[in-house]
Amino acid sequence: MNAIVALCHFCELHGPRTLFCTEVLHAPLPQGAGNEDSPGQGEQAEEEEGGIQMSSRMRAHSPAEGASVESSSPGPKKSDMCEGCRSLAAGHPGYISHDKETSIKYVSHQHPSHPQLFSIVRQACVRSLSCEVCPGREGPIFFGDEQHGFVFSHTFFIKDSLARGFQRWYSIITIMMDRIYLINSWPFLLGKVRGIIDELQGKALKVFEAEQFGCPQRAQRMNTAFTPFLHQRNGNAARSLTSLTSDDNLWACLHTSFAWLLKACGSRLTEKLLEGAPTEDTLVQMEKLADLEEESESWDNSEAEEEEKAPVLTEGVEGRELTQGTAESSSLSGCGSWQPRKLPVFKSLRHMRQVLGAPSFRMLAWHVLMGNQVIWKSGDVDLVQSAFEVLRTMLPVGCVRIIPYSSQYEEAYRCNFLGLSPHVQIPPHVLSSEFAVIVEVHAAARSTLHPVGCEDDQSLSKYEFVVTSGSPVAADRVGPTILNKIEAALTNQNLSVDVVDQCLVCLKEEWMNKVKVLFKFTKVDSRPKEDTQKLLSILGASEEDNVKLLKFWMTGLSKTYKSHLMSTVRSPTASESRN
Repeated sequence: MNAIVALCHFCELHGPRTLFCTEVLHAPLPQGAGNEDSPGQGEQAEEEEGGIQMSSRMRAHSPAEGASVESSSPGPKKSDMCEGCRSLAAGHPGYISHDKETSIKYVSHQHPSHPQLFSIVRQACVRSLSCEVCPGREGPIFFGDEQHGFVFSHTFFIKDSLARGFQRWYSIITIMMDRIYLINSWPFLLGKVRGIIDELQGKALKVFEAEQFGCPQRAQRMNTAFTPFLHQRNGNAARSLTSLTSDDNLWACLHTSFAWLLKACGSRLTEKLLEGAPTEDTLVQMEKLADLEEESESWDNSEAEEEEKAPVLTEGVEGRELTQGTAESSSLSGCGSWQPRKLPVFKSLRHMRQVLGAPSFRMLAWHVLMGNQVIWKSGDVDLVQSAFEVLRTMLPVGCVRIIPYSSQYEEAYRCNFLGLSPHVQIPPHVLSSEFAVIVEVHAAARSTLHPVGCEDDQSLSKYEFVVTSGSPVAADRVGPTILNKIEAALTNQNLSVDVVDQCLVCLKEEWMNKVKVLFKFTKVDSRPKEDTQKLLSILGASEEDNVKLLKFWMTGLSKTYKSHLMSTVRSPTASESRN
């Protein structure tokens, strides 16, 4: 993500100041960067491990190093900085993390090295700690413009027994030029930044309570004779954040958290080129993703409320969020425990048709397209899951409801794909029902039941597949039109598997368009049955199987499309045009 994350502080002596910032470098480091290390050593260090690798070599200088650099650095002069304004010590090279997957470097230091970036960060820092503040002076806020960038800012207080009001004011800001991207990332940034803040406040609270226990400042101040505040604060106004939290590794931890934040926030949203209007499958997938995000946010909020209600926080709980961020960032590097996904047992619909046989496959496909319940009984979980992954490609995304593997029978209203253990008893009414098909997988008596076309089929040669239903499909039954076209594509050996997949996509889109017309005609416009029959004849779907298929596929329409139709019907212009 092309953004800068910074930690800012309102100093009582110098006003708003930038303490620490992490930026993204897509190109090699600027000239003179890292010249204390030879190129060979740097390349060797990068090759040691994959993913993001952290090191402390960054630049030959830092804006706060000394007078020799002050003239060329965009940062404030050393004489204008106190302990509270400074993060890295003079001469500290900063931090850098290398992401080998994308050739991106995450660089952390007190101020950006580029003058224009320094100006943008400086302005965002001042605004976040002065005029752009939410009620209560603690919490998230969004501001910015096209010229100076857009900012997500979260202000917060850190306990300090020597500060005025026993607290100091900080903010964590995220700056980028893409307003839409930053707004869409608000929920993600809010949760992760809040976790970092909670960790900092927890550490500072420990130090504050220890200092108050040893020497209570409130009583001491009340007993002290009044003196002008400016004279009082000169001796204790400058305290570094490392001193307030008693954490010498604070800046390294913040670099890790900020680098992971930039990496994760940039990876969670991807751009896709859509030619024309989005398909129904795309709309349904977007709606499901939005529902999952809302559910995860509600879980996060409930967990936060439970933590607030907890009377005591143990040492193990403290540091959870920042440690989690560090652990998550380490997972970006190559993890040795990662196991590659197994190859699917069923590779395609054509492969399944060859294994089951043409009659059994036709019966199974007919029930899938009609929306009947498909039950697989097998002890091999991978086999069942691969079968469902292949069969679901014949249906719109909104029509698929899968329970991959269960130890008990589930009713048809809950799922149309159900995987069961071989020992699960299926109710008698389901066994005799015309609205269910059962595929039982048994151990084969001999290994030559199915012809082996390649080595990948060896795993299927040990199984025997029995497809049964209370209403078997007659061989001479015409069936739905889309099923006949699918079988024609599968039997055409001149078509590769990829071409068959594209044919399937086109067929689903063709019939989903018919579903949309039928939905508007019957549900929205409420036309009589005679007109509906004429429409089905025009659509080429007047046969019984085609009508059943259209009615089932109607349940897979997206909420976006349905709400759009309903809002169009309720609009005054639509009612006038119909009259």
